[in-house]
Amino acid sequence: MDYKTIIPGNVLRNYLEDPNWVIIDCRFSLEDSDEGMREYLKAHIPGAIYAHLDEQLCGTIIPGKTGRHPLPTVDDISRTFSNWGIDDQVQVIGYDDRGGAIAARLWWMLRWLGHDRVAVLDGGWSNWVSSGNPISEAKANPKSRTFTPKIRSDLLMEVHDVVEGLEKGKIRLLDSRAPERFRGEEEPYDSVAGHIPGAISCPFALNLDENGYFLSADELRVRFEKALGEYPIDTAVFYCGSGVTGAHNVIAYLHAGLGDAKLYAGSWSEWITDTHRPISPKQ
Repeated sequence: MDYKTIIPGNVLRNYLEDPNWVIIDCRFSLEDSDEGMREYLKAHIPGAIYAHLDEQLCGTIIPGKTGRHPLPTVDDISRTFSNWGIDDQVQVIGYDDRGGAIAARLWWMLRWLGHDRVAVLDGGWSNWVSSGNPISEAKANPKSRTFTPKIRSDLLMEVHDVVEGLEKGKIRLLDSRAPERFRGEEEPYDSVAGHIPGAISCPFALNLDENGYFLSADELRVRFEKALGEYPIDTAVFYCGSGVTGAHNVIAYLHAGLGDAKLYAGSWSEWITDTHRPISPKQ
């Protein structure tokens, strides 16, 4: 069986030694970019490889042009995936300690490059540990394979696509950040507060229950159908601060049975690089 959205910990436990399964630890803190690696070295899921958001799941930042976490080039990330032992035969599982917020980036990038056999660990690291599952301190030494990208351009929205889509009323733009950031009341990471005019608030954190597990598919479907309103399900476009947590909503959307939503990967931090682009509320 292939896993394409989320996977329970009790299922993953059965595949820890399967050579066709690759587990990737995506723990990361925006406040301390080295924290994830430190935690990985203390303990992680046996066989897991560590993926650094800034160094491996992100491309080169160009001040005044890109957002905080631009996508890497296809060649670069394909080389990384190859080094991690990922090819068409491999089931990939990503996890973190933030409800899947960072692992979602890995999940989305693999799907964007045509690899659908990827899922996020439901409940993440903390629930894996509290459930008594095995952990390890040994660094992984993956055997390389050949990752062949098959780009799915239909999953990615560029800034000009967002502008056109909003002008023509063809997209339902959903902001995945916390409500206070959407309202412009606070902005801990970017130089400008607010949101893209025409967007509505749809915080990714509301995809999770009080224990950090994803809501049921039915509950997620109700949540997103309410957010869509009269818009068709194929018009959903998610964004966030830098194209990371927006992917969490894309996972939840697919898990809800609504299909593939699009991601504006540049997100708010790219939008505000051009002072001519409108923001709401007005500064």
